[in-house]
Amino acid sequence: MRNIYVIGGGLLGAILIGSTIWLLALRRAKRKNSAKTTRLATSLHDEKARSDIILNTIEDGVIFVDSQGTIQLFNPGATTITGWSAEDAEGLDWRSVCVFLDKKGEPIDESQTPFSRAFKNSQTVRDNDAIIRSKSNAAIATSFSVTPIIDNQQITGLVGIFRDVQEERQAENQRAEFISTASHEMRTPVAAIEGYLSLALNDKVSTVDSRAKEYLEKAHVATKHLGELFQDLLTSAKAEDGRLTNHPEIVEMGEYMEQLTSDLRFSAEKKNLALDFMIGNNNMTNSSVIDASSSTPLVASKVVRPLYYATIDPERMREVITNLFDNACKYTERGKVSLGLTGNDSVVQLYVRDTGHGIPPEDIPHLFQKFYRVDNSATRTIGGTGLGLFICRKIVELYHGRIWVESTVGQGSTFYINLPRVASQEAEKQLAEQASTPNQASSVPAPGTVSIPSSSASPSEPVPTTPTP
Repeated sequence: MRNIYVIGGGLLGAILIGSTIWLLALRRAKRKNSAKTTRLATSLHDEKARSDIILNTIEDGVIFVDSQGTIQLFNPGATTITGWSAEDAEGLDWRSVCVFLDKKGEPIDESQTPFSRAFKNSQTVRDNDAIIRSKSNAAIATSFSVTPIIDNQQITGLVGIFRDVQEERQAENQRAEFISTASHEMRTPVAAIEGYLSLALNDKVSTVDSRAKEYLEKAHVATKHLGELFQDLLTSAKAEDGRLTNHPEIVEMGEYMEQLTSDLRFSAEKKNLALDFMIGNNNMTNSSVIDASSSTPLVASKVVRPLYYATIDPERMREVITNLFDNACKYTERGKVSLGLTGNDSVVQLYVRDTGHGIPPEDIPHLFQKFYRVDNSATRTIGGTGLGLFICRKIVELYHGRIWVESTVGQGSTFYINLPRVASQEAEKQLAEQASTPNQASSVPAPGTVSIPSSSASPSEPVPTTPTP
């Protein structure tokens, strides 16, 4: 995947530099003798020819769009992928040629397309999950990168570089399907083995000597670990293909986190670690406002017991917080683990902080990738599958949220989760509707929660799933 951006960066530089040299050299050539002008023109012609060779031979599609949104360049690679010829595409608005689709095959909102986002934010936008509609109405899985061309702080155009990843996407789906099927089938015999081992260890059911019991206990622990591995594999496969069970509700996060902290306290006490829970932070000023896509720690205004509502599945979010908390306890030998809740008008922020080993800077960008594990003595001793944080990211993204980590080696780590905040007035409205619906009266929600339709879970402005540069 990196090759796309390396080629794209070099290609863009070659085009711009070549064009600039061409214009400057022609002006200078007018003031020199004809012999030198001929040699210079030949040299510049060769430079342009090299740029044309690159554009015409690479398999990646390249589109140049001017500030008005009109396509000025459409290379053969783009023709192969989209089915549009350069003659037909050049001169048209990019929206007519590059129609971006969601996973259901419906056109997405224009503001969420890579071109619109790059133009709005004045920075490169990468979308590895983009789907575009070809001229023949086929859905093409692509990896897209759009870079703005800025001159005197003004965007003069956009360069889009993309490639067809249909085969790679299909291979990934096949791998995920295999993992899902294998995990599901293997869980059954593993569960049976675990059950029989439990019976063997039960003094009321069977009698074994102390030495045999020790072996059985070790086998029971190993079997439980194997069952957890299969469960993680199954969950990760479901998270990738959208089959993860999800029941969003409006949750008052203060009460939710307080109860969760109480449930997790025993795990910290087993390792003689202190555990605390904090709401808000006295250091915040009202000017510290960001959105849920930001990767910046929030600090909240000093208020009395604020009500932070968010739309989540309580059980799924419990998985996330518990995973982060367990990791914090595993990698912290002494000190404490802190759970926190803060926010502003638009964001609810949760965090889990520890005083453990810390994470090397080179590992942080890869930490939420599937099967990635930090390779050091601590992780090799503790073990793990490398799936926990990947599953956490997928669950948080279900609620249009953002998860990231900040860490210093030797001092500890803090994992942050930003979720779109639901206004108290809207939350109370949902609570009132729940209370006034007769056919739901028998269903009592958990403390601080109320069930809402899945369609209400999406905020008006979804949070990008790609990391903020």
